[in-house]
Amino acid sequence: MTIRNEQWLLEACTHFTNEERALIDRACREAATVMTDARRENGDPLLYHALTVARMTVEDMGLMAAPAIAVLLHEATWQEEKRWNDKTPKEIALLQKNRDAGIRKTYGDEIADIVAGLNRIAAIDIKQTSLQADNFRKLIVSYSTDPRVAIIKLIDRLEVMRSLDFFPKSKQHKKATETLLLYAPLAHQLGLYNIKSEMEDLALKFTEPEAWRHITNKLKSTSGEREKFLQEIIRPIEQALQQEQLRYEIKSRTKSVYSIWKKMQVQKIDFEKVYDVFAIRIILDTPPHREAEEAACWKVYSLVEKCYDTDISRLRNWISKPKSSGYRSLHTTVKTREGHALEVQIRTVAMDAAAERGVAAHWRYKGIQDLGNMQTWLDHVRRLLESPSEADVQQLTNITLNEIIVFTPAGDLRRLPAGATALDFAFDLHTNVGLHTVSAKINGRMTSIKEVLHTGDMVEIATAKNQQPAADWLNHVVTSKARAKIKQRLREEETKRVQEGRELLERRLKNWKITPSDEALNKLLKHFKLKTISDLYAGLAGEKIDIAQVKELITAHDPMATAATVATTTTADDRQSQPTAPSDYLIIDEKLRSADYKLAKCCNPIYGDDVFGFVSVSDGIKIHRHSCPNAARLLEKYPYRILRAKWREATLATNFPVKLRITGDAETGLVTTITETITKLHCLLRSINLADNGNGAFSGQVQVMVKDNKQLDMLIHHLRQVRGVEKVGRIN
Repeated sequence: MTIRNEQWLLEACTHFTNEERALIDRACREAATVMTDARRENGDPLLYHALTVARMTVEDMGLMAAPAIAVLLHEATWQEEKRWNDKTPKEIALLQKNRDAGIRKTYGDEIADIVAGLNRIAAIDIKQTSLQADNFRKLIVSYSTDPRVAIIKLIDRLEVMRSLDFFPKSKQHKKATETLLLYAPLAHQLGLYNIKSEMEDLALKFTEPEAWRHITNKLKSTSGEREKFLQEIIRPIEQALQQEQLRYEIKSRTKSVYSIWKKMQVQKIDFEKVYDVFAIRIILDTPPHREAEEAACWKVYSLVEKCYDTDISRLRNWISKPKSSGYRSLHTTVKTREGHALEVQIRTVAMDAAAERGVAAHWRYKGIQDLGNMQTWLDHVRRLLESPSEADVQQLTNITLNEIIVFTPAGDLRRLPAGATALDFAFDLHTNVGLHTVSAKINGRMTSIKEVLHTGDMVEIATAKNQQPAADWLNHVVTSKARAKIKQRLREEETKRVQEGRELLERRLKNWKITPSDEALNKLLKHFKLKTISDLYAGLAGEKIDIAQVKELITAHDPMATAATVATTTTADDRQSQPTAPSDYLIIDEKLRSADYKLAKCCNPIYGDDVFGFVSVSDGIKIHRHSCPNAARLLEKYPYRILRAKWREATLATNFPVKLRITGDAETGLVTTITETITKLHCLLRSINLADNGNGAFSGQVQVMVKDNKQLDMLIHHLRQVRGVEKVGRIN
């Protein structure tokens, strides 16, 4: 049995070197030894499957010796691993390592890499197939560091589908469904249309047996008529083409069973209403110049139109207006005198080449989504199939996808960017899982949450309720979701610490009957080398600053400080004239919604306004204008919460919202004039709402975006010059 089938395989390898044939002979014998007792569902030796797939790689795909040898070794090693059920994970890892080293030493790195890729794909446990189809195809590509791995896997599945009649019914439907969802689309993407169509037809036989029988019987019953019909309909077209001395090729095709069934389902029509069951393609040999190509195609269309009646409603002009994929062709449907319909496609050699192998490949214009770097990989594989060479293989091996695919313990697939860590994976599962992650297991091995993941890893996350993110976590994540959630939680924790520290200080000061002045608090900031009062509060909450030391510093600065002490307030002019070091100020820059401060809504300060900071109870520091209606109360009652603040010297690249109240006498075109005035001063109008108060008077609000208070003053000045406007004022 072994020798006969070995010779059958070698018959397809006559163009191989003696060394390659010797390696195939050795691989056959090794596979036969390991797979002696392995049988298929119908009782045939499983070795037949391995030999058939190996021969198909050579005979049908032209993939040379290495893939054929790899197929045999893969089947042997995979059967071998099935016998290791009684081994521990550590023992299995050691056995695999020693075995792979032996293959690499005997057969070389190229074959060893292909075998490793095939073994990794075979180990995939497919769950929730319909939801994971796209991920599964990407996983196959990711495992295919040598692109021939993916091609071999497709050939393997095609051989399985051809033998599906031998499988139990429980497996037939499962295999057929997997093929439709996972393997046929990948064959489509690779441009292996014959394999794709055969897979789909075979799968339909088991998923929709009645529909498959109905369509195949229809096709069989009309096969003789179809051949005669095609010859008759082509003959007058050929005569017309020859009379015009055009160089051409005419191809005919019958739509696949699955494609016919799909169209019947989508369009809800009977078999007889599928107009493109039969089609011909006229391919013109013309110079590849756009104008010449278009002219030639339309010329042929006119010739076809003279021969037969054309259905103008089914004319598709993708020559003048190519599809978004770049696909170019002219499609029409003709009707014979007997009423039969036939689709005719007209294109040039260049258009046909682009449609079959270039950017307009069939798998793209049929709507299969773009898969990023996978597209580059697929394009290279297509070239490899057309002209296999070592250079092509090496170029493909060097292509890396920008994604990895890893598994959950339940077998679900997760896509992450290349370089993602276990911590990224945790956040991808759920935000709460990420925030409370304490450790990870990768392929059963305990690792740090900072460990970088690789395609095929199985990752398990351990969490703890009291775990919280640390600032250095940001250095070990690459996904935007993980970074955003970590930053958000860090801000929340910082705000919580600031509030706890503020409450602690206020409670202790009350007990000590001390009310510190602004100067005393600024001295504290200088002493502890802090920038803001929030930093002081956070330090107290985290016990980085000793509260007893704070008391000593305050009383040392102002020994007479008591609860009756009232901090003096100064005017805006006084504050501007006081010589104060830059570190005494809270600097307001582009981070207007940072964790340190926010702009108060009660007065909406803008760049250039005279402002101060106020430490609120729950929202951190609020920036108020000194002209704010609440300013006097805050300065008088809570002087110890006040921070001096100023805008950064450079103009902020930020626009601020401002509301203006406008009153006056209604004039024709007033709204237009106000809008034009705002636009001329380069302000952005967000809303305008003017109401008639009666007696010809109006009032309302205008909301604009301005860069600073100078631009605002200029706007107010110009609005007051508008005819009919009496008053313009800023709303606090």
